Amino acid sequence: MPMTDNDKNLRLAVLIDADNAPRDCLQGIMEEVAIYGTPNLKKAYGDWSTRNLAGWKQVLLDNSVTPVQQFAYTKGKNSTDSAMIIDAMDILYSGNTDGFVLVSSDSDFTGLARRLREAGQFVIGIGEQKTPSPLIAACNKFIYIEVIREKSAKVTAKAAQPARRKKVEPKKAEPARKNAAPAKKEPEAQEQPKAAESGQARQIPDSIVWLIADSIMDLSGAGDDDYVSLGAVGQLIQKKRPDFDTRSYGFSKLSGMVKAIDRFEVEERQDKSDPRSKIVYIRDLEM
Repeated sequence: MPMTDNDKNLRLAVLIDADNAPRDCLQGIMEEVAIYGTPNLKKAYGDWSTRNLAGWKQVLLDNSVTPVQQFAYTKGKNSTDSAMIIDAMDILYSGNTDGFVLVSSDSDFTGLARRLREAGQFVIGIGEQKTPSPLIAACNKFIYIEVIREKSAKVTAKAAQPARRKKVEPKKAEPARKNAAPAKKEPEAQEQPKAAESGQARQIPDSIVWLIADSIMDLSGAGDDDYVSLGAVGQLIQKKRPDFDTRSYGFSKLSGMVKAIDRFEVEERQDKSDPRSKIVYIRDLEM
């Protein structure tokens, strides 16, 4: 989905109804949230003493989501909803958010979504296709979990395929000229960084190549062509994977990394607001 400048900088509170959300695609959900803004707060609500929520522990830790314990006051009654609604209103009145992400397929959150929108918040709903239409209509944007799961499965499958990369051709030695002074050989220690910048493309994991490609796809559609700003791609990758660092793969900058991968095409364009500077754009040749 195309992003506007206002959308991609939203401060988001992500509230997860663990009783009505699948844990197997939580990472995919968080990556989808990163497209729309920065999740400053992430909480999951449920009775964690029950056996059916026991499998959530590791995925909550992996995605830095805070579990909120809510015991069931009466057997067979779900008290998670009320705890999540009360917490959402407290967060709203704190004034530290621009929007909410409600992860649930429960229609009981319809009133909450409507109230948050009335307060000027951008509300994103994430739930399964069984979600009742009133909750869907109450959100600014609703995303089906089945779509996120399918997208994650495609990325995982394609990441297993070898990615095309540019071959680094060795430089041909220039013939020696007569009466020419012998060239000074630089110390070996000074030649290593340059070699690392150009020769490490073969060490870029396929999962990283697909992380870049997936981020380009998430941002595509905002312009007149298939190119997107490399800066925006880098920001989105950082939201999806906080530990991403091009230096881990032998490159000082993201631009050097993408230029070494044959799948991507890089283009520099004049900055309309500042003629003295240029903006780097990138596109996926396999899209």
